[in-house]
Amino acid sequence: MKTFTFTGESPLAKNLSDFLIIKPVERCMSSMQTGTQMIKLRGSTKGLVRFYYLDEHKSCIRWRPSRKNEKAKISIDSIQEVCEGKQSEIFQRYADGSFDPNCCFSIYYGDHMESLDLVSSSGEEARTWITGLKYLMQTFDEADKNGDGSLSISEVLQLMHKLNVNLPRQKVKQMFKEADTDDNQGTLGFDEFCAFYKMMSTRRDLYLLMLTYSNHKDHLDTDDLRRFLETEQKMTNVTKEHCLEIISKFEPCLENKKEGALGIDGFTNYMRSPSGDIFNPEHYQVNQDMSYPLSHYFITSSHNTYLMGDQLMSQSRVDMYAWVLQSGCRCVEVDCWDGPDGEPIVHHGYTLTSKILFKDVIETINKYAFIKNEYPVILSIENHCSVIQQKKMAQYLTEILGDKLDLSSVHSDDSTTLPSPASLKGKILVKGKKLPANISDDAEEGEVSDEDSADEIDDDFCLHFRSNNYFHIVENIAKKKLDSLIKESKIRDCEDPNNFTVTTLPSSGKAGLKSDSKKVNMFYCTSVTPRPDCSFVCLCSYIVLLFRNNNACSFKDGCLKINRQKKTMKLSRALSDLVKYTKSVGIHDVETESSWQVSSFSETKAHQILQQKPAQYLRFNQHQLSRIYPSSYRVDSSNYNPQPFWNAGCQLVALNYQSEGRMLQLNRAKFSANGNCGYVLKPNCMCQGVFNPNSEDPLPGQLKKQLVLRIISGQQLPKPRDSMLGDRGEIIDPFVEVEVIGLPVDCFKEQTRVVDDNGFNPMWEETLVFTVHMPEIALIRFLVWDHDPIGRDFIGQRTIAFSSMMPGYRHVYLEGIEEASIFVHVAINDICGKVRLLFFFFFLFFFFLIFQAKQALGLKGLFLRNPKQASLDSHAAGQLHRKHSFSSHILRRTASAPTKSQKKNKKGFPEIAFDTKDNSSEGAAEDHGVLWSGLFRRSHFTTQQTILVLNAYIPSMQTL
Repeated sequence: MKTFTFTGESPLAKNLSDFLIIKPVERCMSSMQTGTQMIKLRGSTKGLVRFYYLDEHKSCIRWRPSRKNEKAKISIDSIQEVCEGKQSEIFQRYADGSFDPNCCFSIYYGDHMESLDLVSSSGEEARTWITGLKYLMQTFDEADKNGDGSLSISEVLQLMHKLNVNLPRQKVKQMFKEADTDDNQGTLGFDEFCAFYKMMSTRRDLYLLMLTYSNHKDHLDTDDLRRFLETEQKMTNVTKEHCLEIISKFEPCLENKKEGALGIDGFTNYMRSPSGDIFNPEHYQVNQDMSYPLSHYFITSSHNTYLMGDQLMSQSRVDMYAWVLQSGCRCVEVDCWDGPDGEPIVHHGYTLTSKILFKDVIETINKYAFIKNEYPVILSIENHCSVIQQKKMAQYLTEILGDKLDLSSVHSDDSTTLPSPASLKGKILVKGKKLPANISDDAEEGEVSDEDSADEIDDDFCLHFRSNNYFHIVENIAKKKLDSLIKESKIRDCEDPNNFTVTTLPSSGKAGLKSDSKKVNMFYCTSVTPRPDCSFVCLCSYIVLLFRNNNACSFKDGCLKINRQKKTMKLSRALSDLVKYTKSVGIHDVETESSWQVSSFSETKAHQILQQKPAQYLRFNQHQLSRIYPSSYRVDSSNYNPQPFWNAGCQLVALNYQSEGRMLQLNRAKFSANGNCGYVLKPNCMCQGVFNPNSEDPLPGQLKKQLVLRIISGQQLPKPRDSMLGDRGEIIDPFVEVEVIGLPVDCFKEQTRVVDDNGFNPMWEETLVFTVHMPEIALIRFLVWDHDPIGRDFIGQRTIAFSSMMPGYRHVYLEGIEEASIFVHVAINDICGKVRLLFFFFFLFFFFLIFQAKQALGLKGLFLRNPKQASLDSHAAGQLHRKHSFSSHILRRTASAPTKSQKKNKKGFPEIAFDTKDNSSEGAAEDHGVLWSGLFRRSHFTTQQTILVLNAYIPSMQTL
């Protein structure tokens, strides 16, 4: 009986389909088939260096050199156990320290449990072999329900269901019969099962693509491969030597390797490798000019970095700084308060969040700031401490960070320009308050404005209430949480349940604030500006915080109006002197320009400015830094959409890193475009000149891009984790949604049709077309959904920057489940101009003539379809955009046309790509018969449709 142990909550122990989609499996198979040089141990004698590899049928392990030649192999079905580390008797004979345990593993095989003890060159290679071997063993064993060592047709059908695929029973039986070649008819042994699995998993889309470029051979030679790479993948200067390297690396068949041929398995391995990923591999490294001023870059930023959860009651941990910094974040926040024993502490003030030492935070930042990259870190200090503890903060910063704070070597004395990230490598910038220039140099402290950016309450904070509804409407759970806040804030409850008394006490370390008591009627909150969904507990807690901060309130027009009183605070000279290029200011006048300062805006205030003065806000961000932080209402640590602020050129868009979701996914995609170094260069038009990012045509003189995405197929798509109908065990009905996120005029969604009952290898073969005005800041988001009768369930997503997309045939691996992917073709065209009214009527007349000819001669007589090219279009065709009724927004099934989102209506004639540079496939001319034949399947077209069709088919018309 084969046995092996999985620790923890292994996906394999839960469900085979879950195991099949974990990240290492498919790449493990490819790596094992490519082969690895390892040391085979033989007791006391010296180990033998051998080349081990998995054969092309994935049925046995082979090695060379060996005197056994073809017999030098271990069949997968003979493997009884795979053990990690130095557990075998052979390993025990070697002295401790002889080998790294992470590089060691043993394979027990045969009836007598013989062992093959191997040492790889790295722990990663060892894990690859261990994972791959366990996968091969478990796949067969899971399907073999009765344990007889073979699979019946019923067991195979059950396996298919677990694999999330629903092939026709007749097709399964046919493949079963073809694989069943031994004397024991009606069942599949392990080798036969491997052959069956290979037949089932062979990619039809890749096979047809290979045939297209191999002139219907079953392999690609070096000339075929070079033509494919240059024509489809847009690679330049491809040499024969490079093609031979690809064949040597990815082709599992030795015979093909010798002949310099890439078969379907090798081609699949290549297309599934990082070379076939949609993400540009050059963007894994820093690839942008880093010598511009800091204000010319987007800088990844964290809000309340120390928190692990919500803003009211979660834990504060120094580990969060280590994690965030290693994730690429370059601006972290430290909220500093007076602590016991003269030690400043870090936590979210006036809440139940736990407290950590400021010293520990700085030590953690010092340790992890530059592990992943050398570009500068901005330390955003929110200072609430007394002068005595501020001096202690300055002492810790100076002693612990040392030379990292020394900016004397940075030559940027021009007060109108900030230094560059390149000139600040290895440096930490302290962002905080700075003493005004008119204070004497001998003074050890001075007064500054006490405007704490992260603790600011929106100016328009307003609570509407009903005078006839009081405290009895508050839910019990809200009352309990409010009681906790009341105790923490030392609020004395009154006996009257309909009101309470708030006593504001002097904050520790801040003398001179008078205590004062106010009596406020409890009320029922029905609407809130700007977030109507805010909880009652949240609002009550903020009333507590506002009163505690010595705020005044008044009733006007049925509202409780709360106004923040402007205060001053004492600032230590020692702490002030650590601030140079990043002085914190509370000036929100975007008409004022300055360089060596950082203005902080709440998301609400920034939205107001963005709506009222978008062009001025853009110019403001050309010279100085802007920091955006979440609204005070986001007590659950939710995140706002960062894209509108990037559109305005805001550099420091701070997000709650502890809250995973769409907004952090956008943030990761944004900064992955430059090696995840934390800095991304803004487009040149954002650094010079002015435009309105909210305009329908923000850059009329600039080239636009047409993105043509052909969604071809999916691979190993898992079942949703949280299905609306629970764990039904059903096979999914997937569809793909593609979203462009950027300037408002560019934001748009399209989706494919639904494919029924196939998560293993669904085929869509649909084309989606987008126009992008500013591709430099656009993000492309791929989402895969499972269609349900009552809605849809999320399967996975991948978001990448437009500038990071590679052209040609590419795999889009879903984030976090990277073996699950969708296969696409990417084409990007330059749209160079507009067609005037005269040209519009000319093309309309031309189209009318062709339409009449089609009616007279028939479709077949006018456009002959090339059967060879019909299998795979190398040029992605445009789609008809049309208005839809309400019913068209309901998802349609496989046989239906794709459901489209409706574009916004624009004034005047729509844009038509006239003088167009086509960056898609060079061999597209041969496919125009296919494209035009698809175009004329309709018998009637509206004027609007005609214009849009011409827009998509101009490249075809030019070639014809």
